[in-house]
Amino acid sequence: MTIYGTALLAGCHLLGIIFGELIGRSLGMTTNVGGVGIAMILLISLRFFLHKRGMFTETSETGVQYWSALYIPVVVAMAMQQNVIAALRGGPVALLAAVGTVAACSLCISFINRLEK
Repeated sequence: MTIYGTALLAGCHLLGIIFGELIGRSLGMTTNVGGVGIAMILLISLRFFLHKRGMFTETSETGVQYWSALYIPVVVAMAMQQNVIAALRGGPVALLAAVGTVAACSLCISFINRLEK
């Protein structure tokens, strides 16, 4: 059923938030570090695992597909919660990290696009 796919996504999101908080606290920060990324890795891993075992039906996958269509707006909304001004005041390292990340992603996308014929 569709609700099972949505429940799987919600469970992965909650685990990602918990793990992100734990990582942040272990690094001495009071913020979530990588919770959304962890949640997506968990979701992808669980989907493949359940598909291989034959436990994830097509109707369950529609719940995941529904929320994946909303994924980008949700991530943008979550990113808006970050304090960009404080990061920029913290020094040029934050700006350098942002520029480096965009450059690395652009290079990876370019490389992947060249691999496809």
